[in-house]
Amino acid sequence: MLTERQKQVLKLIVEEFVRTAEPVGSRALSKRLNFSSATIRNDMADLEEGGYLEKTHSSSGRVPSEQGYHYYVEILMHEGVDTSLDLTLIDDLFEKDMTRDETIERAIDLLSQLTNYTSVALGPTAHNSRVKKIEMIPLYGELSVLVIVTNLGHVESKNITLPKGTDTEELKHIMQILNDILYGVPISQVSQKLRYDVDHQKIKELLAYNKQIIDAFLDAFSRFTRSKFYLSGQSNMLYQPEFKDLDRVRELMNFFERNDILRLIEHSSSNGVTVRIGRENQINAMKDCSVVTVPYELDEGQKGTIAVVGPTRMEYRKVIPLLQYLAQHLSKL
Repeated sequence: MLTERQKQVLKLIVEEFVRTAEPVGSRALSKRLNFSSATIRNDMADLEEGGYLEKTHSSSGRVPSEQGYHYYVEILMHEGVDTSLDLTLIDDLFEKDMTRDETIERAIDLLSQLTNYTSVALGPTAHNSRVKKIEMIPLYGELSVLVIVTNLGHVESKNITLPKGTDTEELKHIMQILNDILYGVPISQVSQKLRYDVDHQKIKELLAYNKQIIDAFLDAFSRFTRSKFYLSGQSNMLYQPEFKDLDRVRELMNFFERNDILRLIEHSSSNGVTVRIGRENQINAMKDCSVVTVPYELDEGQKGTIAVVGPTRMEYRKVIPLLQYLAQHLSKL
């Protein structure tokens, strides 16, 4: 159990290290606290022994450990967040007339600008939607557009090229069969139902008749269940002192390009703020990074997640309230 003075010392060390990226010594703290350097050195030694601080090889100062950051986030953050945050830019964004996807994408761009870190969003999916109507609309020649409408009003379309000589009446017959069989079926179960669950002679004949049409149809449904992924501000990490090493930068940029960040975000808690610091991310490219995620939920029960990726020396007092405030706005979309 930390004393009140030790809490204060740890809090100041975290915030000073976040600001300067330099190890913090007792002299710097004694100027801000009404205690002698010797007293503060003793507290720093106790904090180091407790695993909250680490001593660097190049300096007599200390830096926060992963445990120290967690204590700062989980305990000290309750004492108050950064009240100097200007949230008007977020308010202004949500007053603009844009689609939901456009709003999420713009919000993530804004978040990366406000934090100077990398921002990520997993948009809401239509995973819980059910099939309401399927249409195949001829455009010209062999080109048609497949349109799928759900009970929640989502619409997905996909252009497909039909085989030459496709009979229009037969195509209508295919659509009628699919509408009969799939009406009310959850989007996430369509592929399984068509391929495995329906022991129906008409479906067997349908699959044999034109696999190309059915494959295009299944691909359009898979797009419904695939999360929309937004990433902004990857280059912001290049300006952090922790990533001056070219090999580290290359490893991190490859990580973002492969969209591996999805693995971390998809398994975050759906019940509030999740903070993963350093090695907790269990991915080598992220060993010097923190990932803060916050979920949001729309009226239809669809869920999404927004996140900020930065160095472990992250401005948690700024990032966490920004994410929470943005998530509140997204939940109203």
